Amino acid sequence: MRPAPNARTWSQPFWLADMASGRTAFSLTPDAGMCQEIATELGLLGLRKLRFVGDISPNGASDWHLRAKLGATVDQPCVLSLDRVTTRIEDNTSRLYLAGSTSPKGDGAYEMPDDETVEPLGKVIDVGLVMVEALALALPQYPRAPGVKLRKTRFAAPSVTPMTDADARAFAGLKALRENLNDEPE
Repeated sequence: MRPAPNARTWSQPFWLADMASGRTAFSLTPDAGMCQEIATELGLLGLRKLRFVGDISPNGASDWHLRAKLGATVDQPCVLSLDRVTTRIEDNTSRLYLAGSTSPKGDGAYEMPDDETVEPLGKVIDVGLVMVEALALALPQYPRAPGVKLRKTRFAAPSVTPMTDADARAFAGLKALRENLNDEPE
């Protein structure tokens, strides 16, 4: 058995040299311990029912295509109340690994390809890393608990009228000036 390309426990490398020239199926269902590690890595409160099922197949003479379905139940803190928000995620993932494609190096200057599913082809396709990346991309960015709403608050020093959103708009000052001009005696 070859060593994994990294130290992550969720790493599931598929060595291209060992793969048949046809379709290779995979099914990953991490155990509770591995789900906890992934949850910690992604800043989640909890992760359950994680499953990543798909296949890797040749695409032309030297490229490979990964297609998979991601399923997971995640717990995140609500962005307003910090209450636990549970979300079920079902998402399809696709990666095209191209021979001859290069990854960013050195100074960090790198032009993003038009297709974000394109990856450089190395000696290994790590399905476990693709699973965690797909999960991270599918997470709700601003989870909100049911019924939780942002309350309006207004702060000002004593004897000062608090500024409102309407006051901050571009023409709010002109409106106030017009109202002052209308209030002046003739």
